[in-house]
Amino acid sequence: MPITADYGSFTDARLHLKDVLDATEQGRIVTVLRDAHLSAVMPAEKLRGYFHRTVLPRVKVYREDGRTIALMQDRPFVSEGEDISGALADLALSLREYADDWEDRLQGAPNHTANWALVQLIKLSDEDQLLDWLECGGE
Repeated sequence: MPITADYGSFTDARLHLKDVLDATEQGRIVTVLRDAHLSAVMPAEKLRGYFHRTVLPRVKVYREDGRTIALMQDRPFVSEGEDISGALADLALSLREYADDWEDRLQGAPNHTANWALVQLIKLSDEDQLLDWLECGGE
């Protein structure tokens, strides 16, 4: 069995949707050509796992005036809480709100386009996964 499953049109992929999904579950590379655009189909959890390992959260946590501050280095996200858990939970909420804003209006802005992978990670993660990434994500 070849490692790739290539579909030359959207119609062909749609007619074989079960085969498309079966191939991704088997770990095969699946591509779909639509007009001149080639897309890849893959399991969401594998993509989320890849982003978890490669998008670095770079969170610094410190205390200031009796509050715990969580700051993402090189990104404009900062949150606070009574303790580390509270600060990280607030940071996760800020990231969720940012991901929604990014999808609605920011993705085309030059200073936000580089956050594509971050937004995909946020969207593909549940609350526990996002908190885990903030605490120990990246390689």
